[in-house]
Amino acid sequence: MRGRTWLGAALVLGAQLRALWLAAAVEVHTAKEVVAVNGTNQRLKCTFSSSSPVSQKLSVSWNFQPEDLSSHEPVFYYLKEPYKPPSGRFKERVTWDGNIERNDVSIIIWNLQPSDNGTFTCQVTNWPDVYGTIGEVRLRVVQKVNFSEIHFLAVAIGSASVLMIIVVTAVIICRKHRRKARDKRIEVADAEL
Repeated sequence: MRGRTWLGAALVLGAQLRALWLAAAVEVHTAKEVVAVNGTNQRLKCTFSSSSPVSQKLSVSWNFQPEDLSSHEPVFYYLKEPYKPPSGRFKERVTWDGNIERNDVSIIIWNLQPSDNGTFTCQVTNWPDVYGTIGEVRLRVVQKVNFSEIHFLAVAIGSASVLMIIVVTAVIICRKHRRKARDKRIEVADAEL
């Protein structure tokens, strides 16, 4: 009976240690999908949380998988300082926009093209937290912005505001004219007396 007790305790301890190991991993957070207009610049936001303080060995890798599922391409690398890619489609088109002290490892892609459609991955390692999730952002580059419900709502609110300003202005002008006409009648009546 004692052997089973030790085995059960070892299994429970193993499960707890595994849970602690997973809890110590780096968690990466990104938007799932971003839509941007062709020719514009887009910030790809990536933040992280770690059970360890930010170390000097913190590294960040951004990679790109095109929609046609051709090979992965490196986009950006950070280790103590940002390193731009020396070649490839993102050479001279990507800049660091993160702040390590705020757990932000975001980048900006410049002059977006339809060939930039695909999935960007953001991976952070913060020694001793070397394992964790990889953030993914699916980027869609469109030719023009679709007229969405939010745009429609903004136009409706703007139109209603302009209409209210016109109505209030008309009411104020009418009251001034009535007041002038009344003052003139009173003046004419006083003059007749």
